[in-house]
Amino acid sequence: MSTKKPVPGTGGDHYIPLSERTGEAAAVYFTRDLSAQGLEKIYRRICQPLTGKVAIKLHTGEQHGPNIIPRPWVEHLIQNNLPQATIVETNTYYEGDRYTTEQHRETLKVNGWTFCPVDIMDENGTVNLPVTGGKWFTEMSMGKTIVDYDSLFVLTHFKGHSKGGFGGSAKNIGIGCADGRIGKAMIHTTPGSDDMWDISNEEFMERMMESAKAVADHFKGHISYVNVLRNMSVSCDCEGTAAMPVVTPNIGILASLDILAVDQASVDLVYALKEADHRDLVERMESRHGLRQLTYMKELQMGSDCYRLIDIDREDVEITPAQAVEGVVPFVREP
Repeated sequence: MSTKKPVPGTGGDHYIPLSERTGEAAAVYFTRDLSAQGLEKIYRRICQPLTGKVAIKLHTGEQHGPNIIPRPWVEHLIQNNLPQATIVETNTYYEGDRYTTEQHRETLKVNGWTFCPVDIMDENGTVNLPVTGGKWFTEMSMGKTIVDYDSLFVLTHFKGHSKGGFGGSAKNIGIGCADGRIGKAMIHTTPGSDDMWDISNEEFMERMMESAKAVADHFKGHISYVNVLRNMSVSCDCEGTAAMPVVTPNIGILASLDILAVDQASVDLVYALKEADHRDLVERMESRHGLRQLTYMKELQMGSDCYRLIDIDREDVEITPAQAVEGVVPFVREP
């Protein structure tokens, strides 16, 4: 790699409408059914690549985190469709409930993730996966046991994020598979900096997407993605009970075999909401320049930002993002 520091791209604060995008359209499936049954139904549309030993990359949350994907939904899905699968996680870069493996395992117990195996992939070390075509990295440090799996199911709670603007499937694997001491530092921190969070905006998005590409390439042909658009705080699930209150309406669940398409569609559905309903989440995305995640994934040829949105609630009719969010109601937290 050249010793000259790469230059970040631009435009992470600018939303590109679907009408201005070009390329082949990927299939993205959509359901409004935010329940265990809805998750199972949409999972079946994208489960074909998941063979052999299956890992499920899921954000299991800080202790008592209020916004994570409901544990009973995941338990239902695993027991009925993936009985041999393992949830995979890595330790955090910041000090908190999941900083050490011991703390992480206690948090898993507190949050009820006890019904299937959970592999903290960096518990016993790291492994480097190659980054092809990146400008920041040639390889990324991951939790060691990521290479023990044949397939990866990326099950993501789509929401805002204090650094990334939003967290979708790409963030789930880009940050979530990087190990807690080396990989996450490579993405977040300039070597020698006193500020562990000094990398921001477009540079941060690009580093995170290169890490995601390493994971997606490793499991190429054996990876699928689901984004759950529910309890979408502007805060990440890593903020736990300190997360900002949710004000964005619940929308539904999206699924695809294309990582860019599923994240792009998730963003598009948020933008398709009424201005009063999406104001806070859109502001978080744009103020952090988070939309660079999408344009850089396209530059890295990770997928397509054009897609066919298939409504599985209505006999697979193709719909627009605006039609998908028709009739959404203001957010009310479930009891």
